[in-house]
Amino acid sequence: MINSFALLADLKGQLKLLHADLKQRAEESSDSWGARLKEEYAEALRRERTGWSWVDWRDNEVDQAAVAWIVSTTFIRFCEDNDLLAGAKIDGLPTAVGWIAGPGDRVQRAEENLTAYFRDHPTHNRRHWLQQGFAVLAAQPAGAALVDRKHNPVWTAEISPETATALIAFWRRTNGDGTLVHDFTDSNLDTRFLGDLYQDLSEHARKTYALLQTPVFVEEFILDQTLVPAVAEFGLDELKLIDPSCGSGHFLLGAFERLNQAWLEVAPGLDAKERVRRAMTSISGVDINPFAVAIARFRLALAGLIATGERSLVGVPAMGYRLAIGDSLLGVRGGLDQKFDFDEGEAELAFSYDTEDLNEYFGILQPGQYHVVVGNPPYITPKDKALNALYRLAYVSASGKYALSAPFMELLFRLAIRGEQGQGAGYVGQITSNSFMKREFGKKLIEYLFAGHDVGNPIDLTEVIDTSGAYIPGHGTPTLIIVGRRRRPTSGKVRAVLGVRGEPGLPADPSKGLVWTEVVKHVDDPGYDGRFVTVTDLDRSVFRRHPWSLSGGGASDVKALIDGAGAKTLDSVSESLGITSFTLEDDVYVRSSGALARYGAELTRPMVLGDQLRDWNYDGDSIAIFPYDESFDPVDLEDLPGLFRLMWPYRTNLSNSLMFGGRTMVQEGLKWFEFGRFTSSKLLTPLSITFAEVATHNHFVLDRGGKVFKQTAPVIKLPQGATEDQHLEILGVLNSSTACFWLKQMAHNKGSTVDSKGARQTQVPWEDFYQFNSTKVGQFPLGARLPTDRARTLDSLAQQLSATSPSEVIAAWSDSPTGGLVDALAAAEREWHLLRGRIVFEQEELDWEVYRLYRSLDCDLTYSGSAIDGIALGQRSFEIDLARRAEDPEWFERHGSTPITELPESWPDDYTGLVQRRLHLVETDLAIRLLEKPEFKRRWATTGWAAQRTLALQAAVLDRLEGQTLWQDAQGPRTRSVAELADLLRADPVLKDLAHVLTGTAEPDLASVIGGLIPEVAVPFVAAYRYKPAGVEKYRAWQEVWALQRREDAGEKVRVPVPPKYGQGDFAKASYWKARGKLDVPKERFIAYPGVAREGDSTPVFGWAGWSHRDQSLALAREIPFQQSLGADDAVLVPLVAGLVELEPWLAQWYSEIEPQFGASPASVIAGVVDQYLARMEKTRDQVTAWTPPAATRGRRASR
Repeated sequence: MINSFALLADLKGQLKLLHADLKQRAEESSDSWGARLKEEYAEALRRERTGWSWVDWRDNEVDQAAVAWIVSTTFIRFCEDNDLLAGAKIDGLPTAVGWIAGPGDRVQRAEENLTAYFRDHPTHNRRHWLQQGFAVLAAQPAGAALVDRKHNPVWTAEISPETATALIAFWRRTNGDGTLVHDFTDSNLDTRFLGDLYQDLSEHARKTYALLQTPVFVEEFILDQTLVPAVAEFGLDELKLIDPSCGSGHFLLGAFERLNQAWLEVAPGLDAKERVRRAMTSISGVDINPFAVAIARFRLALAGLIATGERSLVGVPAMGYRLAIGDSLLGVRGGLDQKFDFDEGEAELAFSYDTEDLNEYFGILQPGQYHVVVGNPPYITPKDKALNALYRLAYVSASGKYALSAPFMELLFRLAIRGEQGQGAGYVGQITSNSFMKREFGKKLIEYLFAGHDVGNPIDLTEVIDTSGAYIPGHGTPTLIIVGRRRRPTSGKVRAVLGVRGEPGLPADPSKGLVWTEVVKHVDDPGYDGRFVTVTDLDRSVFRRHPWSLSGGGASDVKALIDGAGAKTLDSVSESLGITSFTLEDDVYVRSSGALARYGAELTRPMVLGDQLRDWNYDGDSIAIFPYDESFDPVDLEDLPGLFRLMWPYRTNLSNSLMFGGRTMVQEGLKWFEFGRFTSSKLLTPLSITFAEVATHNHFVLDRGGKVFKQTAPVIKLPQGATEDQHLEILGVLNSSTACFWLKQMAHNKGSTVDSKGARQTQVPWEDFYQFNSTKVGQFPLGARLPTDRARTLDSLAQQLSATSPSEVIAAWSDSPTGGLVDALAAAEREWHLLRGRIVFEQEELDWEVYRLYRSLDCDLTYSGSAIDGIALGQRSFEIDLARRAEDPEWFERHGSTPITELPESWPDDYTGLVQRRLHLVETDLAIRLLEKPEFKRRWATTGWAAQRTLALQAAVLDRLEGQTLWQDAQGPRTRSVAELADLLRADPVLKDLAHVLTGTAEPDLASVIGGLIPEVAVPFVAAYRYKPAGVEKYRAWQEVWALQRREDAGEKVRVPVPPKYGQGDFAKASYWKARGKLDVPKERFIAYPGVAREGDSTPVFGWAGWSHRDQSLALAREIPFQQSLGADDAVLVPLVAGLVELEPWLAQWYSEIEPQFGASPASVIAGVVDQYLARMEKTRDQVTAWTPPAATRGRRASR
């Protein structure tokens, strides 16, 4: 039997080899497959079937072809080891069986067969031999679709003979005892390993198609709710079931097993093959991923084979199932057949990829024909802009920033039989992301489709089951199960299973998890109120209004209590509430203050990011390019040379950035360098309340002006003239635990981390991230009285706390280094801890004050004394209750607090008595118990003082190292080794003190300190060092785009394609990716020069990243003769010259004017230098550009 884990790990290595081979072939115009790919891409682009760049599209096709070779050879190996093709014929004639390997003497037999094949086909190679095996499998009626000659890439994407040889050798590897490493022999013909192969073999495919297996226990539950009643109502004859996102076929396999058994029970005398045929003809499936469908077909074929009692595919007729490759959302015609009426002529003109065979199953996606529709559709948002736009046209639910779960929900119901005039309605069941419940894009789905306004597609929800708390392997996104029928509702109620609490631990068997068990056992038990779920029949009207709240355990009653205490809503007292701006490409616009100053940007503003809003305070250093004048009108960018040069490389990306509705920002009338959205009216008055849109808890902050706000930090603007106190009273209630509870009933729960099995971990609900969008926040009910004084105190404490942070203290000391840094930090640390205790205390008082203001309490339980004004984490009432119940030890571990079960003796009597009363209410009052749960109480999850200090000291040292005088001498810009920098800075008292405190040593080794910091914030000077080969290829695509932009600037009309974005795997080191990001925007502090040396000095050499292209080229031009003087050979000099070649286009663009010091332009000077060195080395520009670094070896190259 196969070891699935070991097989998957080994096959990933083979996939890389196949990728490399096929990528090369895809770029060869002489290769028929490569040429066809280019034709297909051009046609897909023209037909708006894709909006990807060529590189991204090609990589997807290469991945599909590589996986096809892996999967197809896996099929052959499985067939070989289990004698599934014994006695096979091809073209009616017997054929030798055994192509790759097998137990016993089968490797030898396969090799003998290969020798005989080569005698008959002397010009063929091992690729043809593998294709011969595929041909035998395809010649069997039951195997024809598994390696379909018309659509499977193994027939067109021909791997090299060497790669084919390596693939066969891989399958023939043996253990020490001579047995095969991967032996598929299995008397049960178990194909579950193929499900793992489907999901995890290709990382690219897993992300692109959101590959996700549906666990058997989930599939069985959904089939219980759909297929079982459908069989009872409609019978087996003519019954039809489809999964339009079938993946590797879990739902289809489960359905076949049930239908086969049902036929056995109703017609026990039926011939086994006929029984299987009848069961299989009920089954249909579609998936956009070709190898997913191939795997599903293979698994169904073997399931059918087992059910017939046969042991070979030879002589077995076609099974009868219908599984198609194609985009379910676009229908049969690859277009909008659900939305518009196409005639037959138009249908024939529809575009489909070569790998798709949907049009060969014409009618498979015809609406209204299926008795059962099931699925686990992808939860991702569509990244391809062309497809995104097509889906919007075809589906009303594809609204806003929609996830694919929305149009698939609509499609699943469309496919079901419509119940009317005595005809029973089809059953629909799916597990899907719950994001539509509360995110704005779900409004159309809920208030149009579920509300019954789509008369052509009526939906009767029968069960809505919250599974977000269940442990479901592979499902890292919060989920729910929807069951319904395609008909007008027949009842005013909907069965709802509401979540109370998530799975408290890691179940040994997920199918027996505590949450899942309660769901399965009690879904038909309305009135059940358990530890993990509540089961009830809710009014249908609840599910016709957006958002949905599926919280059980009394949450709806407490929310109603809060709603009732509101005199008005937040949006009713706000002038505006929502996004101020979004750039559409943050990597270009948003950088640190140092990065933008380094590159000479003229117009900038601090930008507030949502993830930097925490605990009443904004703690961020993000600065945005702000291309607007004082009146907030867009500037003329060419009048600002620094800014223009900074943004020009990204012009094509920015111009093609998509707005809502699928149009680019230029099509919307914006200048290419503007923000995608900028609501300037929100910056006319200084005061704003901003908040973290995505966070585990509510974080609202009062801003006093001068900033711009990213979309992750929406803004609440009160009417002009509103006072600071009016802002503070609202700020106070919004930062309370009451508001946190209410907002979490309204907001989308995005989940938190996932474990090694891909399951969402819900043991700690206080770690779940929520999306607090502006619409939901605006609906918050404001009480008649609000906690103004307490909010003022907390706001002030937050500002004081920020002022005592290590970064602020070090910055102040560095500007005026009087007194010792050690003493300054020690005093600040004492003050920081004191203030922290006070702010924790005041927040606790705020929470209990708001309970009374919102009628959760009928008495005042705030502290009115003066004997105490600070408490530690772990000493709040809910934490003492947690400790006494020993229920959530991780809360204390994660937040660095100590659990206590007894009240501290140091507390004054009046405060002790107050806390005892609070604890009594936490134990006995349902509302208070809910509101005092950790998931609604502020975490104060701040980075500890020691860690803050280390980071601040490191940053201060690096700031010192960026002093421009360090990187210049009398001849101009120059590189420095770490040792040289240390020598230059030995007399710098500020740096010495910083290094002293950082290292804790009186006489720190400056070279060691500098050498430990600079490499992590430096990026190499030339592409071959910066990227891995895949990244270099993307960089070349960017260079082509820049060349086209220059032609465009010269007045030429050219089509400039959008260049591909980078991923972390494209960079040679993770630190380079961190500095550059997906658009390769330089944010590093320094330039690294690998391979460059100093005599007697083995420390690495760096330059300053703030250098212009001119200065970079001059520094590099100076370095080359210096390296020559040390005896460097061409192996060292070629990459340096390649670095100059890389800079040449920029010099020609920006520095073509004559400079007096040279008597020529920098562009012509450097061009001459390059020509000189190329002539000496007898190389061309293309040759040095193609240079690649030698493979890494252990140890360091000796200095010269």
